[in-house]
Amino acid sequence: QVQLVESGGGLVQPGGSLRLSCAASGSIFSISAMGWYRRAPGKQRELVAVITSGGNTNYADSVKGRFTISRDNAKNTVYLQMNSLKPEDTAVYYCNADVVRVGPVSRRNYWGQGTQVTVSS
Repeated sequence: QVQLVESGGGLVQPGGSLRLSCAASGSIFSISAMGWYRRAPGKQRELVAVITSGGNTNYADSVKGRFTISRDNAKNTVYLQMNSLKPEDTAVYYCNADVVRVGPVSRRNYWGQGTQVTVSS
C-alpha cells in the first residue's frame, strides 16, 4: 500500500510562483526516481521534471530556468518550485515515484491524484 499526495496547486497570476509538494507514504523501502508530469486541456501528458535518488535532474525545455525540482529522501517527498509562471503552464500536475518494497521485493510506479495549477490574470 503506497500513496502519493500532491499539494500546493492553485490560481496564480502570470509571473507568479507556486511550490508543489508530493509526499509518498505506506510500505516503502526506497524510492529511486521521482518526477512531476502535467496534462493541459487538449494536450498529452508530458514530463516536467525528474530527479533521481542521487540528485540528478532533468527538465522539459519549456520549464528550464524557471522550475526547480528537489527531494527530501528522509521524508519521501519531492518538490517543484515554479517561478515566472506563464498561462501555458496551466495544467493538472501529477507526481510519480518509482518505489521499491521488500518482503518480497517489488518495484513499480505510483501516481498521485493530481493538483490543479491555473495561471491567469
